[in-house]
Amino acid sequence: MTNTKPEVKISVISDYICPFCYIGHKRLESLREDYVLKINWCFVEIHPETPAEGQSVKLLNYSEDYWNELMQNLHQMAEAEGLKLSEHTITTNSRKALLLAEATKSLGADLFYPLHERLFEAYFVDALNIGDEQVLRDIAAECNISNEIIEQAWQDPYSHGPEDSVPAPLLPYLQYAGSIQASSVPTFVFGTEMLTGAVSKAALKQAAKNFLG
Repeated sequence: MTNTKPEVKISVISDYICPFCYIGHKRLESLREDYVLKINWCFVEIHPETPAEGQSVKLLNYSEDYWNELMQNLHQMAEAEGLKLSEHTITTNSRKALLLAEATKSLGADLFYPLHERLFEAYFVDALNIGDEQVLRDIAAECNISNEIIEQAWQDPYSHGPEDSVPAPLLPYLQYAGSIQASSVPTFVFGTEMLTGAVSKAALKQAAKNFLG
């Protein structure tokens, strides 16, 4: 008789320009060894004010000491997950990347997850500007995403801005984040339990156990 893994449902509030969301994604994937994960990726744009051409991270208003400490911690965590990140000097607008990923969900996990992974990798490992439409089209082509899906992804009138607008496909996620008072990304929700930030693998595993009771 075949043993079946228990199913765990998780909602993750995330953005592709958040490096700790990339780490969180990697750590969450490790749970698949023991569980069938049903993940609702809730895409929330954390810096809609950033132009698509990108800008220096110095404009994020962090002190130099705090930023250096943050990056040191990030690279230590990335190394533990087997990731070699590029130097993080530029931030960008993530709206079109989020919309592309959201549209790709309809194609199923076999197409969504390679794109999901590649968007993180392109930005944090390859230092590509995922705010650039052509870069996103190239990534989509790599992941066998059709032009039809790309055009569908960006058909909302607010796909191109302004910054204080929210495209309809992403609005429910912003509302959800507000309803649970999620203050940052990544936020992981296992039933009634919410974990925020650079959550350890151990904490994620415990939350999965708690979810199953």
